[in-house]
This record gives sequence, structure tokens and C-alpha cells, in this order.
Amino acid sequence: KSTLYNSLSKSHHSKTANVPFCTIDPTETRALLEDERFDWLCQLHKPKSEVKAHLTVVDIAGLISGASKGEGLGNAFLSHIQAVDGIIHVMRAFEDDDIIHAEDTVDPVRDIITICNELRIKDRSFMESKKEMHNRGKTAARAKSPAHLKRWEEEMETMEKICALLDDGKDVKNNMANWTTKDIEFLNDYMLLTAKPTMFAINMNHKDYCRKKNKFLKPIFDWVSAYAPGSAMIPYCGAFEEELQDMASDAEREARLKEDGTVCAMPKIINTAFHMVHLINFFTAGPDEVRAWTIRKGYKAPQAAGCIHTDFEKKFIMAETMSYADLKELGTEAAVKAAGKYRQEGKLYEVLDGDIIFYKFGK
Repeated sequence: KSTLYNSLSKSHHSKTANVPFCTIDPTETRALLEDERFDWLCQLHKPKSEVKAHLTVVDIAGLISGASKGEGLGNAFLSHIQAVDGIIHVMRAFEDDDIIHAEDTVDPVRDIITICNELRIKDRSFMESKKEMHNRGKTAARAKSPAHLKRWEEEMETMEKICALLDDGKDVKNNMANWTTKDIEFLNDYMLLTAKPTMFAINMNHKDYCRKKNKFLKPIFDWVSAYAPGSAMIPYCGAFEEELQDMASDAEREARLKEDGTVCAMPKIINTAFHMVHLINFFTAGPDEVRAWTIRKGYKAPQAAGCIHTDFEKKFIMAETMSYADLKELGTEAAVKAAGKYRQEGKLYEVLDGDIIFYKFGK
């Protein structure tokens, strides 16, 4: 787990060791997003400054059976994981007697089931506490107004639906078609562990990774397809990625990848995780700086401007916008304008992934 973290961040920030619970306190770093659009804009403008998009990655304590009751470092794990937007589960899919496994045997499907059960149990316990608190507020809601009572009843109904789902052994994120708009409003406040988007990073040995075959892959695929549909599964080799990271130059890395007939898995893991948590990029670009700005999908132009500076959201006038695809096709900003594809957008415009924006603000 910590080896993957170090490879994602191109660092050795997180301690690695062949013992369970090597990680206790969470470690946080940035994983840079590889984006050919950003690279092309830098080639076009040759700016003095280049600022890539990044994903914040946190290495937290591992999880074992009983974590929801505090076993192992369960309490630390479950408190730290609540703050994140998405989860990358690192699954061991290789056998090596020299490398310790918390359960003494290698069975990635068992490990996935353990993780998912523990997260579900923790969510169920959290919801029981929320229901108890909510029940105590019924009298106050009734006294305030019929609208407050209705709101109280709607939230209680959502709580009951969540508890029934968890009791049935299902995750919140796998039931999206059945949640109403009101349900989702409450769910967003709860930050439940089983509501978080999930990726399974499958750690294989070097031989299996290069030949794209592994006896554990099909059982993992079958389980994820049945019980975590929509979750990404990405195979990689942790030891190989660490070896690539420690090489002296890009040329040396490229030569090794060519020799093995494979690719570095880190860009795919980072990009998949980035989009998994509903993030997109827009760009500001010119001779002084090319920068990728990260926002939530669905942000309006003023909200996106607020990511640059909080005052910009308040003083927003318009967003002069062109798409990356149009600029690349036509070659220059002048050509985009001549083709009628340079737009002036107002406060209701939803920023799209790959937009290139020049903002105008009031005083």
C-alpha cells in the first residue's frame, strides 16, 4: 500500500516495511496528473511557469477483520478514511513467502470482502447513532412548523432506507438508481464510507504483470462485477513501479519498459482516480503561465473563477472561453475567433473539461 503511494507521488514519503500496520499516521502528498492537453498548451505558449493538475493522495493505516470494532488500527483507519472523496483499495494478487500477509494466506477476494464488510458495519453503526440523535429532534421540529416536521420525516425515511440497505449487505454507491433527490441531499451530508467511489489496484508480480495473466484476476473481476459494479480495477506491479521510480532518468525508464513490453501503471491509476471523484480541469494559458485548474464537474463559471481567487467569484463579469479541441484543430486563438468558436459565457455557464478560459472581473 505504501509502496503504491510512493510510486503515485514519485517520492519516498511513506514508510514501507514487511510488517502489518507499518503505516499508523496518515501521510499526504500530491500525484501529478499526466494530461496531453496541458503538454500541448505548454508547447504552444512556451510559458515561464507551468502548473499541472494534481490529485491529493493519502496513505492511511491498513484494515483487517474487526476494524469496525477497533481491531488492528481500525479506529485510526476508519476515522482517516471518512475525510477522503474516493478510495483506492490495494489488493495483493501475488504469492511470496518472504512477504507477510495479515491473514497468512493470499486470497484477494477474501480481502475485498473483509474490507467492504468492515466499511458497511462502520456505516451501520454511524447511521444508528444519527437516528438516535435525529429522534430526539422530532418534538422540536414539530414545534417549529409543519415544514420542519416534514423535513424531519423525510430525513428519517432516508435513514431507514440506508439502514435497510446496509443490513442487506449492500453498499450505498451501488444503489444510486433508487435514491431520490432528497435522499442524495442527506447522503451528501453523511459522508458514508460505502458511498465513496472505489478503485481496486491489483498488485501482481512482475512476470504476471508483463504477460497480463494472473490466477487471481478472474475471481476478482467476477466479484467486483457482481458486488461493486462500476468500480475500476487496475493491475500493476508494486515492486516494478518502485524500481522504475528509482531509475536515474526517463530514458532509462523508457528503455526498461520497452524491454519488458509493458507500461507504467501510475498515470492510468492517477487519471482514473481523478475522474472517479468527478473532477475536471479547465486551463488558463499564455506566455507567462499555463495552469490546469481542478474543479468539480458541474461548476458554473463564477464558481470555477473562485478556485483561482475567492474575489473573482464575487466580481465575475464573464468568461471568454474556447475548447481545447477547437484550439488544437485551428492552431491559434485568432483562428478560433475567426471561426466563431470563441465564446463569451455568463454566470450560468457550466465549465466543461478542457475549456480554456480568460476571465473578466469588475472592480
